[in-house]
Amino acid sequence: SGWAEYKRQGTVCGIPLKAGLRESDKLDKPLFTPSTKAEIGQHVAELIGAERAKEIEELALKIYKEASEYALERGIIIADTKFEFGVDEDGKLVVADEVLTPDSSRFWPADKYAPGSSQPSFDKQFLRDYLESIGFDKKTGIELPADIAAKTAARYAEAFAILSRP
Repeated sequence: SGWAEYKRQGTVCGIPLKAGLRESDKLDKPLFTPSTKAEIGQHVAELIGAERAKEIEELALKIYKEASEYALERGIIIADTKFEFGVDEDGKLVVADEVLTPDSSRFWPADKYAPGSSQPSFDKQFLRDYLESIGFDKKTGIELPADIAAKTAARYAEAFAILSRP
């Protein structure tokens, strides 16, 4: 995790951060941390070119900024998220896959935000915590207990209700 890396090295995805941050502290500015399914050590700009990489960075940060402001006005902090980009048949940049969902983002209730520890959330962290507590190996399929599935769905539905408010 980013927090584990920061505690070890003072960085997140190799990006140096200021000293003294606590778990869940707000960063001075959002981080852009691109990844690919490329060979280890290959950078995005090497694969798609510096100009396209810059275009993706600018768009990702713009979407995040607008979405995080929208969510915060309704009481949710978008602590982090991911976007997947591609190009259409004309070479135009497009956003692909899901965007700003509890599966692709960390949603924290703003009224319960307390830096210095893990945060309550509306995202899949609840499910991750459960799977870790049972020693899930990420290889073997399992059937989730009904109460865990229901509690996860309830968190997602609550986030949707909050974010759908006018």
